[in-house]
Amino acid sequence: MILLHPAKTDFSHLDGESQKIMRDTVAFFEKKGKEKLMEDDRNYTWYDDFLTFIKEEKIFARLMTPAGYGPKDSRWDTSRIAAFTEILGFYGLCYWYSYQVSSLGLGPVWMSDNEKVKESAAKLLDAGHIFAFGLSEKEHGADIYSSDMIVTPTGEGKYSVTGKKYYIGNGNKAGIVSVFGKMAAGGYVFFAVDSQHPAYKLVKNVVNSQSYVSEFHLNDYPITDADILHLGDEAWNAALNTVNINKYNLGWGSIGICTHAFYEAINHAANRNLYGKFVTDFPHIKDLFIKAYTRLVAMKLFALRATDYMRTAKADDRRYLLYNPMVKMKVTTEGEHVINALWDVIAAKGFEKDMYFNMAARDIRALPKLEGTVHVNMALIIKFMPNYFFNPGEFAEIPSYNEPVNDSFLFNQGPTKGLSKIQFHDYDKAYSSVHLPNVNVFKTQIAIFKESLMMAGPDAGQQKDIDYLLKLGELFTLVVYGQLILENAAIYNIGDDMTDQIFEVLVGDFSRFALELYSKSSSSESQMDFAQRMIKKPVSDAARSERVWTNEVYALNGAYEMKK
Repeated sequence: MILLHPAKTDFSHLDGESQKIMRDTVAFFEKKGKEKLMEDDRNYTWYDDFLTFIKEEKIFARLMTPAGYGPKDSRWDTSRIAAFTEILGFYGLCYWYSYQVSSLGLGPVWMSDNEKVKESAAKLLDAGHIFAFGLSEKEHGADIYSSDMIVTPTGEGKYSVTGKKYYIGNGNKAGIVSVFGKMAAGGYVFFAVDSQHPAYKLVKNVVNSQSYVSEFHLNDYPITDADILHLGDEAWNAALNTVNINKYNLGWGSIGICTHAFYEAINHAANRNLYGKFVTDFPHIKDLFIKAYTRLVAMKLFALRATDYMRTAKADDRRYLLYNPMVKMKVTTEGEHVINALWDVIAAKGFEKDMYFNMAARDIRALPKLEGTVHVNMALIIKFMPNYFFNPGEFAEIPSYNEPVNDSFLFNQGPTKGLSKIQFHDYDKAYSSVHLPNVNVFKTQIAIFKESLMMAGPDAGQQKDIDYLLKLGELFTLVVYGQLILENAAIYNIGDDMTDQIFEVLVGDFSRFALELYSKSSSSESQMDFAQRMIKKPVSDAARSERVWTNEVYALNGAYEMKK
């Protein structure tokens, strides 16, 4: 079973101590119960009970402290972080968020050479503290070129900091806030502050949520050289590399949310009788469930495979810099499609205050909009397209990688430049290994798309037209998405029925984006011709779909329901 099941998933791909972390976390939420979970959400209750559990079990300390700085089993291990953040998403985005922004806040610390702050962070983690990432500003958003947080020298290695930060998670309680700013004389800087310091003014929570997403001001906040984490280009690189690591977690939050919502939806629909039939007997309901399930399985297969490339990355193999933003961008937008389909099934039931789905429908919208919008990440992804299609490199095959080791390279990524020079292995190796009806149609679409890039690529004006490039990027993204799904379908022994069902959806998506590209006012006659040729009808197979429905989708009826 590829989807998370709180009672049945054994996390056997992880080591024993990590398995215990996952089981203990599931047990905490199951003991808390659905009624209390929903009540806390409705009342915007700060999650002290969760943070107390995290403190007592030293879970953040073990998951977010690199090897050598914390408890003996502490390490930054992306495999177990993925499993943990999926669980948190499964029970509520606020819990996921507390981990996410702590992880962001620690990124500049672990990337720095400041051993004093590292040791302090390790001690605070061990004591159960949370952390924050002070990057965004109200007037500039995440435009870090324009930061108004100014660090002014006052002599003898001392400084005074004045400025404002906005939309900073955990800013009310963080043991360390890693703050990005500028030196008064020029140049970027990252430094550490304490959210409880008198010169740290907590203004307000800017959202209606259990989470505390703060606005804070620093008013002549005193720091010294001992508080500085990075200067100049290193501060810039730390900001972007920290986001590179952590935006991956957004996809896992989305997977967790969709999985819980799916259980709730199938339980409701399969046991509700209308007009003499159970809701799941209606053909259009079956179709909605199959598509939702198919998209969800694809999301998880892709995200799992992206984990392998993150964990095995090195200076001469940075393929993860394409796959990682796709987990943030593609997986989270797919999550919206899953929830939309399920909501069409359960309709008004999804608004009820005692339904997890009520939270899911709201929170699933947040994930594509955090750690850079979909548009920002798509603009990044497009940079990889030329080398991906026309200049593949030779790489040893990457296996499924769940070794209990520290992912050290993630904190030694180096400069953020040179993305267009990164090479990838030949995508055709994955596609040529599979011969299924919809995979074959998808391969035809890819071939036409690649030909269009050679013969009718974007002209000078279109290269400056973000909307045009976004449509082009959607098609490129689908090629990469399908590639990693096929790689992981082999690793996880996903059957032909499920694999072809996934590609039935992808063929339809590819056709939809091709039509949007065709419809762009700036598309030339040649580009329109290629786009029209990309539009293909998926291969429907009623018998295959019925097997997927019976063996995988409807089989989840009654499989899980959270205790009250």
